[in-house]
Amino acid sequence: MSETKKGKQFFTVSRVFFLLIVIPLLLTSFLIANGIFQLGDTSKKGAAAVLDQKAQEEIMMRAVAVAENVASFLQECEKDTLVATILPATAETYKEFVLKNKQALWIKKDGKIVKSSEPMYVEMALVDGAGNEVIKIADGEIVPGSKLVNVSNPGNTTYKSEDYFARTKGLDKGEVYVSHVTGWYVNHADFKAGKRFEGIVRLATPLFDKRGFAGLITLALDVRQLAKFTDNIIPTEAGYVFEADSATGNYAYMVDNKGLVISHPDDYHIAGLYPDGTPVPYLTGETLESMTKKGEEVLNLFSLEFMDPALPEVAKAASAGRSGAKVYKFGGHTKFVAYAPIPFYSTTYPEPAGFGWVGMGLDVDKFNEMALATAQKIEKEAHAWLTTIILILVIAVFILFLISTLLSKGITRSIEAEVPEGAVPHYYDDED
Repeated sequence: MSETKKGKQFFTVSRVFFLLIVIPLLLTSFLIANGIFQLGDTSKKGAAAVLDQKAQEEIMMRAVAVAENVASFLQECEKDTLVATILPATAETYKEFVLKNKQALWIKKDGKIVKSSEPMYVEMALVDGAGNEVIKIADGEIVPGSKLVNVSNPGNTTYKSEDYFARTKGLDKGEVYVSHVTGWYVNHADFKAGKRFEGIVRLATPLFDKRGFAGLITLALDVRQLAKFTDNIIPTEAGYVFEADSATGNYAYMVDNKGLVISHPDDYHIAGLYPDGTPVPYLTGETLESMTKKGEEVLNLFSLEFMDPALPEVAKAASAGRSGAKVYKFGGHTKFVAYAPIPFYSTTYPEPAGFGWVGMGLDVDKFNEMALATAQKIEKEAHAWLTTIILILVIAVFILFLISTLLSKGITRSIEAEVPEGAVPHYYDDED
């Protein structure tokens, strides 16, 4: 075989091998690169349309779901209160009841954030018809007889101002008194130092004998068990957090039927009491400067026209039993809030307002900034991956070229061995 034919044969075989291997590789690389570009483009579009109509509806639906969960939870607490009336009236039985009724809470323990099963009730007591505590469990321990008090006097109660004895005394059998959130106020400085709001929702139901009213059973729900429904969520995210950051403008909160904030990322906005049991005043246009200087910033959403004119409108709508969403401008920012009433009703929480409502707020501009930053980060990583793919592709093509060259030489040698040089091909016609 001539040198020219050998060269042509080698070139043809080499080219076929090279193309058979490289073309699929190039196609695969193109698809991967295109996918990376699509990822970056999608992330940008997602950032730009972060709060489209569908996203708003999803947040509103989540607010409704959370509000319904709060109502169901409070109804279970009512049932616990009624169950307590049929328990044997002994300190040991009451202690066991308190210690067995637990639910999960995110807490800080030894400097770490952990999910822990904690008692739902911080207090349980049996009170006689005159208001004297007969049995009391506090923080899981039996209170000695020397420390039992007469709760018909609000000044003797845990928070120096509770009137649950008088309110429960007027109820019928099977009715349950449910108080507003009650606890010591946490001011701005204490909050920044790490202190958090601790309080209760008091539940009580009357007891009767043949002569009529014979006393009551009371439970004190740990307010953290209530606040967890909003404290541990972020409106735009499916997961849970230990504490939301109010600086992002993306958080949930809870408001009672009086318009007072009872759950918020910043605890100094939560309604609370001074040490003598009197309530800390909520902010108004007249008291804003003086109260803020003291670090006392309780919020009542019915009275926030001076701060955010849209919020009183939301509070009025929610108190009328309506759920919805509102987009508005305030302070140069686009704000979004979804709200839903909590459908829990009692003598303390009559219809249509019920227990209060859940709000989910979002500073759209801040959120868009964060979303855009995330999108740019994804795009940067996409370019890095693309550069890596191109480098790998160049190296792979070079290596494959060498491999195809070696394979072609081997095949060419095999062909030469099978067809000796100078051999004349034999052709057959139809007569052979």
